[in-house]
Amino acid sequence: MFPMILADINGMGFAAGFAALGAGLVVVGAGYGIGKIAAASVESIARQPEASGDIRGAMILTAALIEGVALFAALTAFLTVVMKIAA
Repeated sequence: MFPMILADINGMGFAAGFAALGAGLVVVGAGYGIGKIAAASVESIARQPEASGDIRGAMILTAALIEGVALFAALTAFLTVVMKIAA
């Protein structure tokens, strides 16, 4: 499937292919980052249960910030393809 994405269709094949690759990397990176945050938070709560509220709040805030950056990057990749089609 990947060679079909990179096939040059009306001069926008490479833009679509690299935008799809970029969006995929964003999703993988965000998933990995949120997983690491969750693992560290669970370990921290296990070590110090009395601070679980603060740790949970920091985890949720950080995960939300990562989700926002990932959404922005995926939207940028999508708009790259849409603008390339419109031009």
